[in-house]
Amino acid sequence: MKASAGLNSIVSALRNPNYGIYTAGSAVSLIGTWTQRVAVGWLAWQLTQSGAWLGAIAFADLFPTVVIGPIAGAAADRWDRLRLIKTSQSLAMLQSLLLFALTVTGQMTIGWLLALSAFLGVVAAFNQPARLALIPSLVSPVDLTAAVAINSIIFNAARFIGPAVAGFLIVGGGVAAAFGANALSFAAFLFALSRIKLQPGAAAAPMTDGRRGFLVEIVDGVRYALLHPGIGPLLLLMVAVSVCARPFVELLPGFAAEVFATDAGGLALMTSTIGIGAVLGGLWLAQRGGSAGLTTVVLGHTLVLALALLAFVSSATLWIAVLALAIAGWCMVAAGVGTQTLLQLSVEPAKRGRVLSLYGLIFRGGPAVGALAMGGISEGVGLRWPLAVGAGLVILAVLWIARQHKQLAAVLE
Repeated sequence: MKASAGLNSIVSALRNPNYGIYTAGSAVSLIGTWTQRVAVGWLAWQLTQSGAWLGAIAFADLFPTVVIGPIAGAAADRWDRLRLIKTSQSLAMLQSLLLFALTVTGQMTIGWLLALSAFLGVVAAFNQPARLALIPSLVSPVDLTAAVAINSIIFNAARFIGPAVAGFLIVGGGVAAAFGANALSFAAFLFALSRIKLQPGAAAAPMTDGRRGFLVEIVDGVRYALLHPGIGPLLLLMVAVSVCARPFVELLPGFAAEVFATDAGGLALMTSTIGIGAVLGGLWLAQRGGSAGLTTVVLGHTLVLALALLAFVSSATLWIAVLALAIAGWCMVAAGVGTQTLLQLSVEPAKRGRVLSLYGLIFRGGPAVGALAMGGISEGVGLRWPLAVGAGLVILAVLWIARQHKQLAAVLE
């Protein structure tokens, strides 16, 4: 009976016509995005044989979100969100076409690859707040939790389907084929977006004062988020998780080689296990439905995530580590989706884009900062201790915020 009710929650969300169309197009686009990411990394290595250049390309893709994210949030609260997404997807498709053309003609250089990666990073930074803020316009309020969870399921499924597609295309037609496939995936998403029909003004933030400057609106959004009795603590918890726990994914290659003495197959096993746990966690939250008790879900799963990471770093046995990673993947997605849902439910509509831009900034920037710090510290003390200390800090953050559990639930849910 419970499983049937959970399936009904997922089906109910997808039955919203606009959301069903959006989800189909987004799924194709995300697979294309992950296909291109693998191809870009492979091409960077082919061009330079340099790990430093691999890091520079990743940095060029990530850093614009940290700088531009707040501006993009203000834009999502000022302009039509659906139009912003269409524009950003068109520019992203243009970037894929340029990658394809330069590679096919033999004109690609590492400088062009770096510049185009930075360009896509800027486009993605503008796209993310609008994309997150649009979701409540596509579903009824009762379906919001399931809709956010479905998005996470698709994202985590695409991050494993995309690399498989990339491998097939690169072997069969070279990296240019992967870039061309991604351009086609953007075309599919743009077609889906063209079929979405919203009521006039539904994709724009209400009561936005266009006469105010962007800087004023950014500061106003940050102040609102930090001083909000529910959103402020929730974002603080997310900072702790993103910086202190989430970098375990980036550190996995080191754990595979140095801690568990395994090869690429062992690394693939650990990575896939996280993905399986993440998809299952997303499915569980999607079938759960409703927002009642969601604050408890976020706090509880964040605590279990930290405990799973402690089990991971404490074990010298691969199968125990794999089990811990499956639990960590489940909890990471359940807590992350729950956090985004609570933000969507509690934020003022006129400030939705700016608050969700902070969510996106923490989501992408936090793991980069944490991985950089933990990687540097590990040079002196090994990989286990930095992640163990990080997990301990997350536990302390959960215990501190849990003191306000009832008040948080009342405000957020």
